[in-house]
Amino acid sequence: MKAFLLSRDRDFDLQQEFPPQQPALMQDLEVSTLLDSMAHGDKVLLEVATKAVLCSLNDLDTILYRQDVLRDCLNNASIVRDLYDIAVASIDRKKSGFWGWGVVSNYPDAILHRSIEVLQMFVDVLKELRGIADECADAFQSEGFRAFFAMLKRELADDYFKTVQEHLRQLKFRDGVLISAQLGQGNKGTNYVLRKPLRKEKWIERILGESTPSYSFHLHPRDESGARALSELNDRGINLVANALAQSTDHILSFFTTLRTELAFYVGCLHLHEDLERKGVPLSFPIPAPPGERRHFFRGLSDPCLALRQDQRVVSNDANADSKDLVIITGANQGGKSTFLRSIGVSQLMMQCGMFVPADFFSSNICQALFTHYKREEDTTMKSGKFDEELNRMSEIVDQLTPDSMLLFSESFAATNDREGSEIARQIVCALLEKRIKIFFVTHLYEFADDLYVQDMANAFFLRAERRSDGERTFKLISGKPLQTSYGEDLYDKIFNRSA
Repeated sequence: MKAFLLSRDRDFDLQQEFPPQQPALMQDLEVSTLLDSMAHGDKVLLEVATKAVLCSLNDLDTILYRQDVLRDCLNNASIVRDLYDIAVASIDRKKSGFWGWGVVSNYPDAILHRSIEVLQMFVDVLKELRGIADECADAFQSEGFRAFFAMLKRELADDYFKTVQEHLRQLKFRDGVLISAQLGQGNKGTNYVLRKPLRKEKWIERILGESTPSYSFHLHPRDESGARALSELNDRGINLVANALAQSTDHILSFFTTLRTELAFYVGCLHLHEDLERKGVPLSFPIPAPPGERRHFFRGLSDPCLALRQDQRVVSNDANADSKDLVIITGANQGGKSTFLRSIGVSQLMMQCGMFVPADFFSSNICQALFTHYKREEDTTMKSGKFDEELNRMSEIVDQLTPDSMLLFSESFAATNDREGSEIARQIVCALLEKRIKIFFVTHLYEFADDLYVQDMANAFFLRAERRSDGERTFKLISGKPLQTSYGEDLYDKIFNRSA
């Protein structure tokens, strides 16, 4: 049995490796805030959410597949949570000492009896799943859930449960164990085979003497050696059956483990959706485009991490950067540029793991990989200068870049003078554009931004943090040419109250 709720044809791989840029994404985009909201303190939810969000998909069909499943989850949240709770409870009960797995034993008889107990518990849970499929399947419309419920109805038919219960009853061997064997070399037993129990003779057959003759012997109550010998014969007979039954329980456990993992992603999405709705953040399902296209159009886009951390409603932004490879963001200090850049990165991750995004409308092309190059605070342990560290980090990113990747720059190459930093930034950006890298660049390097602006590049788009005439920041980004000032004087006046 397969759940296939995160992908059409394969299980979700919880052991897949994170991309090399994972630590930078966590730090620069503050992804942990998003993941904590999804997890709500649950370690399993956190593990699954972290892997799903940071190991983003670049397959358009799978992204749309997950979106449809998530829509079903949002429309049937209580049922999805019930399914998840059933999977969690099954795994927990299997692991608990109550079911006899707290102490490991290699004796076939012990393995058999413990497997019967666990399998009986699993059968009861599978019946519960089948009941949910019968009652609730019609409420789900996605391909993933319809296939999942159809699988449950097909694999868990009434005949299946009847057959399993009969096998479990026989495997308890209430009437003893029937074993056949052959004599091998040195008259040692070989080829032990567990046989089906003999048909019980009817009482009339015994009265009329028509019963099959049989031979038996009895052990003396104090014959310990004989008891051990019989026990060894019994274990040899049931060994294969015990191992087969143990494998059956492991198979069903694997199904519940996979089901828990895949539902954990959607339960995490439900948590995040509820948290963001309470914050008044608009949510919608994005429209992803193939990697080769250049799409980036949104209305009401906000930073979900900022929204989760503060009480007041966050400012959102609109922009149409379709057909653009390069977006340059300039403007006033503390005007919302970094927050906007973070909203771009986090929304891209959310879209590419099949999730909703914090916007009224959002459409973007899929990127093969997402990278960040942010300004770092001074590190006293560095063996070289801050500017060298920036260039070394840039070199590491370039080694990993592939065409149709996305790279977010924040105040990069500002550790040197404006002219040198501008020239380095210009050369790097131009080289990346030649390799079809999509770029968002927040900068105060005026020469760099202005040089690109005056070239009137068809594939470049320029945004500026809005500042009103009285110095007030609206935290809105507007289309506009770079300005030579970042209005740092406004901050000086505010800090030192110079206007008083």
